Amino acid sequence: MTDVQSEVVTIVGSGPNAPDCAAWDKSRLGRIVAINNAWRVRSDWDDLIFPEDFAPDRMPVSVSPRQRLIEADQFVPAQNAFGGFVFGGATMAFTAAYWALFSLKPRVLAFIGCDMIYAQTGPTHFYGTGTPDPLRADVSLQDLTASAMRLTLLSAQQGCACVNLSNDPSVLCFARGTASALSDTPTPTISASEHIATALDAEAALNYVVPDGRIWEHTDRFDPAKIRGVQQLWRAAYARQYPSKVAAQ
Repeated sequence: MTDVQSEVVTIVGSGPNAPDCAAWDKSRLGRIVAINNAWRVRSDWDDLIFPEDFAPDRMPVSVSPRQRLIEADQFVPAQNAFGGFVFGGATMAFTAAYWALFSLKPRVLAFIGCDMIYAQTGPTHFYGTGTPDPLRADVSLQDLTASAMRLTLLSAQQGCACVNLSNDPSVLCFARGTASALSDTPTPTISASEHIATALDAEAALNYVVPDGRIWEHTDRFDPAKIRGVQQLWRAAYARQYPSKVAAQ
């Protein structure tokens, strides 16, 4: 399947605010990548990305010729190209982002329904109450914000800005934005190259990449403390790149 390139890519997750984008102008959102059940939010999605254990009865009944289904054989190599699942974060919001960076090469990567903060009572997802995948016990999900910082920096190195279209509390550290202004988002410049290289070197030294992406089958290989140490390096790199954002937090 031939990949395409899009100036703007919008990733739609299953958070409670995902329906906020239902009426937004598609021309502003660029290419829409829906995660799991998020294809239900709007019918004009372009790519639907889902893991191997996504229930068949939750799939769309029909898929148009212009729409694509993105499965593990496509997203695993993409995330591995950016250092794998242990350091990238083994939850579909980050996986969809790395797949988009790899395959679509956008200049702007926008997110809605991906805040990964869940209500203690009431609906956790736009379709009701679900299982918060990012909160499961997994060595790759110890620090979701550090994982988002890593994504921000690796995206910036590729000339891509990450934008959160949500107005709600979020683990994502991305700049907040609106759909109408996405095309005006400045292309990021890099001022933390050495810090990014330090974090990447630390990842490479641990050699935690699993070619088939099934990291849960290799947990005995991974030291949670060492992973937290690498995540602190990403936090340091982010602070170097965006000192004003860190100071405001």
